[in-house]
Amino acid sequence: MTSETAAAPRRVLTVTDAVAFFVGIVIGVGIFRTPPIVAAATGSEVLFIGAWIAGGLATLIGALCYAELAAAYPDAGGEYQFLSRAYGRKLAILFAWARGTVIQTGAIALVGFVFGDYAQQLLPLGPNGPAIYAALSVILFTAVNIAGTQPGAGTQKLLETCTVLAIIVVVVVGFTVGGAEAKPAGPNAGGMLGLAMVLVLLSYGGWNEIAYLSGELRDVKRDMTRAILIGTAVVTVLYVAFNLALLKAFGIGGIAASKAPGADLMQIALGSTGVAILALTVCLSSLSTLNGTIFTGARVYYALGRDLPLIARLGVWSERGDNPANALLLQGAISLALVGLGTITRDGFSTMVDYTAPVFWFFLLLTGLSLFVFRIREPQRVRPFKVPLYPLTPAIFVGICAYLLYSSLAYTGWGALVGIVVVLVGLPLVLASKAPERAPI
Repeated sequence: MTSETAAAPRRVLTVTDAVAFFVGIVIGVGIFRTPPIVAAATGSEVLFIGAWIAGGLATLIGALCYAELAAAYPDAGGEYQFLSRAYGRKLAILFAWARGTVIQTGAIALVGFVFGDYAQQLLPLGPNGPAIYAALSVILFTAVNIAGTQPGAGTQKLLETCTVLAIIVVVVVGFTVGGAEAKPAGPNAGGMLGLAMVLVLLSYGGWNEIAYLSGELRDVKRDMTRAILIGTAVVTVLYVAFNLALLKAFGIGGIAASKAPGADLMQIALGSTGVAILALTVCLSSLSTLNGTIFTGARVYYALGRDLPLIARLGVWSERGDNPANALLLQGAISLALVGLGTITRDGFSTMVDYTAPVFWFFLLLTGLSLFVFRIREPQRVRPFKVPLYPLTPAIFVGICAYLLYSSLAYTGWGALVGIVVVLVGLPLVLASKAPERAPI
């Protein structure tokens, strides 16, 4: 056995690293794209801001459930470990296949396209510019993370800090420009609070990735909960402040009528320079999400490789980089293939949303239910952190997941069918697998 195969994840990440990953992954493009639709769906300033506050509370509920799971069962495999222990190795293998071919790689490609769309505004590269930028960003940040865990974590802290500062600038600008004349949101606005919450929760998406840090946090029993509470608070405050700034500048009707209220706000305040600043802000937030998603995503390939001799190379933890280098390479290759798919369809962002959403919410629902399974099956398990108000809190989380699973199936396009088919293609691998049982954690 070589030092490479004998190596294992080391607990080198701090609570600051965890907060940087939490905030950096969650604050993506959603906050810049969804406010107009949420404004039209709510039709009221109170409901509009209330939806963003409720989104923060819903995120906190789900994250607290994950805090209990991660503290009780710390492992680099994150959700893979939870599902394996709760439902058996075969379902966990199907999840790993789904995450590796649909959920995580689709998210990486999606965020790459978002970065590409806005980078194209700053420096056009021709008709295929967004796809070129997307591919280059995937290659660059895969390379950064292959270089080592510390370079990946350091890059995340830098990008997350820049993103937060840039959003604060936009918020300050929003509160300093002249107030808007009150306008109704329109005759068809309001009465669609459910749709508003779907979009708000999509903007808060990505918080579950913190579970994949549980095997590398220095003090997972303490730091996991702290990172979740701090991260959720930071994101919620930024989101609410951003939307309050939009309300002051445009009113509820103005937000609903705008395709890009953030860009419109910066245009009014600073002209073309303001638009460029907004585009740069979105680029930074996209890259922060991209780097964090690449970092956490490869951990499930590593966990799968530990359990399946057929793909044992993925279960190698590189001692040199203190990371799953082989898993990062495979994840990057699949993500680039999905960038190619998005380029062919000519609508990379929407295609990737459709492709990933139903599969993502299905497995998140199962993970939420696993908390009940563990509480019943393993009541004696030492739980450094217990989710408050059990069983109400996890029940609310499961209900949210079920509703969003239904919504993603009801309203997405043909890309959702492709994603489901790709997951089903993994069934032969699951049925043929004879994974050796590892000692429970």
